[in-house]
Amino acid sequence: MDNINLVESFSEFKEFKNIDRSTMMLILEDIFKNMLVKKYGSADNFDIIVNIDKGDLELWRNRVIVEDGKVENPNEEIEYSDAIKIEPDFEIGEEVSEPVKMEFFGRREILAIRQNLASKILELEKDSIYKKYQEKVGDIITAEVYQVWKKEILALDDEGIELILPKTEQIPSDFFRKGDTVRAVVSRVEIKNNNPLIIISRTSPVFLERLFEQEVPEVYDGLITIKKIVRAPGERAKVAVESYDDRIDPVGACVGMKGSRIHGIVRELRNENIDVINFTTNSSLYITRALSPAKIISIKIDEKDKRADVYLKPDQVSLAIGKGGYNIKLAGSLTGYEIDVYRDTEVDSEDVALSEFSDEIEAWIIDELKKVGCDTAKSVLNYTISDLAARTDLEEETIKEVYRILRAEFEE
Repeated sequence: MDNINLVESFSEFKEFKNIDRSTMMLILEDIFKNMLVKKYGSADNFDIIVNIDKGDLELWRNRVIVEDGKVENPNEEIEYSDAIKIEPDFEIGEEVSEPVKMEFFGRREILAIRQNLASKILELEKDSIYKKYQEKVGDIITAEVYQVWKKEILALDDEGIELILPKTEQIPSDFFRKGDTVRAVVSRVEIKNNNPLIIISRTSPVFLERLFEQEVPEVYDGLITIKKIVRAPGERAKVAVESYDDRIDPVGACVGMKGSRIHGIVRELRNENIDVINFTTNSSLYITRALSPAKIISIKIDEKDKRADVYLKPDQVSLAIGKGGYNIKLAGSLTGYEIDVYRDTEVDSEDVALSEFSDEIEAWIIDELKKVGCDTAKSVLNYTISDLAARTDLEEETIKEVYRILRAEFEE
């Protein structure tokens, strides 16, 4: 018989990789049944045989043989005289099966079949991609950069599925060209304009957590637990770890011999500084560890307001605050406390507390300076105007006026 050759007629649809053969067969059967119902009102007496391997489809119509002139339903019954033309041995009451040839369908019907097939396969393809990546949320994926735009990057996975890496999810120092390989974590999957939108991220704390799982077997096996991660992407990250096995040093295991394990993570994150610290329920100790590498003299904690006043030697204040204030901000996020740093006032007896200048400097300006550890006159003067402008929300003109007032104190 003249089979309906799927390879020739529907060749563009065999490229879909996310639809299995059994599903494809069901789609084709459903499409042809609907078409037959439209044409004859019923498809119950038709056999639809789909052979995906051979790339063909067979249609057979089954009709009951009746006496000549007694046909009431031409779709389900055939006259005896017509039946014996097919097979001379047929008798009245028997069932005859005839192949339905391609000519049975008109051009419009063939076009409608193709359109329905395309629509259903595309719908299933989208649904398959959505479900696949919903299960991958939180997993690291490697993709190839296909297109670079100002606000986002389009990447393709190994199956050609499109992934979006927005600018906001890129590390500030990231730079990719077409053809580059990018590693990121699947952040979320959305439906936009009836299409799955897969967002990947390199700034998410989850990305750093998955990198630790890949590089540190003890983390992957659950012997070391990552309690919390906070990040300033591309600048600094703090990772609190804990082990329930006393024989395992969680920090040492994560860092590795001479930093062998963490170096790979640091490179992937564009030289982001990573502080790995031991988690503890002791708030004072936890804050002390979180402010590493600064060395703390003492801490006063207000549990009610979740605030901590930290006292350090003058040379340790800048370490506690860190470049751009990232160290103290991340320490606060990690511990859950609002941290203020202060210099140990006993170090320099000639220094003057900023509070002594309250009649000349507005209180909100003094508070702003204290936030970055400047609670004495000399601690302010130790910084340049540009440094303080970068660390605080103060204007340079305001800082210059503060400098004038403080210098006048020591000149006198």
